[in-house]
Amino acid sequence: MSTNNADTTARPSPPMFGEPWPDFNDGLTYRDLVRSPDSGLTLIEFYSIRHQSSAPLLGWLQRIENGQITVNGTIVADPKSVLRSGTELVYHRLPWKEPYAPHLLEVLFEDDHLIALNKPSGLQVLPGGLFQQRTVLTQLQWHIKNQGPTLTDRELCPVPVHRLGRGTSGILLCAKTKLAKTRLAALFADKTAAVASNRKINMGVNHGKMSKIYRALACGIINEDEVVIEQPIGTLKYTGVAKGLYVASTSGKPALSKVRVLKRDVQNNHTVVQVEIQSGRPHQIRIHLSFIGHPLIGDPLYIIGGKPKCAAPETIDETCAEDGGYHRPANPVPGDCGYYLHAHQLVLCHPITDEVLKITAPLPPAFLREELEQTHN
Repeated sequence: MSTNNADTTARPSPPMFGEPWPDFNDGLTYRDLVRSPDSGLTLIEFYSIRHQSSAPLLGWLQRIENGQITVNGTIVADPKSVLRSGTELVYHRLPWKEPYAPHLLEVLFEDDHLIALNKPSGLQVLPGGLFQQRTVLTQLQWHIKNQGPTLTDRELCPVPVHRLGRGTSGILLCAKTKLAKTRLAALFADKTAAVASNRKINMGVNHGKMSKIYRALACGIINEDEVVIEQPIGTLKYTGVAKGLYVASTSGKPALSKVRVLKRDVQNNHTVVQVEIQSGRPHQIRIHLSFIGHPLIGDPLYIIGGKPKCAAPETIDETCAEDGGYHRPANPVPGDCGYYLHAHQLVLCHPITDEVLKITAPLPPAFLREELEQTHN
């Protein structure tokens, strides 16, 4: 096995790519096929029952009357139209202006199979919610397409193979081919499966196939030099999160994080930590650090105990937003930014060449200030 040190901290001017976002996205199209149990329902009954999480009743009425829904290819604006089994329904979500998101991405490593990016905080990885176009996936697809004929002979599949929270910065590993995607997905799955099956893992010494290391700024002073957190992570119902909010839960799935203290700032009452994760549960570091009493500085959602800040459900708002959907929740949601978390280093075996890659994402200003202060003390 050969070694390729792709540590980019020594690279003076790393390549970047990214196209400015259009003012409006292209909208979306959602298709449904009416099945026999729904035969006889009216158009408004179908959408208000089957897609209640998308819009309230008044919102679906607005969309139907706007002519945004077709039945077997024909616009139907009568909400009382009766549906029959086998009917094809298409809802056309109108284009909208997505919230601000950065568009430039720094390339930390790239070959014919992989590309590792330095994702800025505030940029979503995959489409979801209000962000359907302003994502890493979109910029990655544009970038690969713009590379032209050099890759046309390959089985292309430009896609991130794991996620980072919208507010998290740092290394995001992406596949460029289907083979790389399959093998990288297996690597990430194996790490999580090892934790789930309680296989012994030598963290921080033998990286094995992959190691992911983060930097974080945590509230309060962590007294121990090292802490291993094995709190399971599950979900609970939460307004604005259709599939449930991930939280610390005794009935959740196994998760494992190793925290090492780098600096204790007593004056400002926070701790700089390095976190190595073995499992890949959503929002794992945010949940684990808050679970032990040290939530990330600026985290708008998670508080001590690994629970959300606002546990009480919001009052249901029967009105609808301009596009017919629900108003944005008043309570914090996982995509809200403000916390300090950076995916700093990644060590892995290249899925095609078997080379060992060490990729480093330069630290953001908040972490660099901590290092400079530590150097001068």
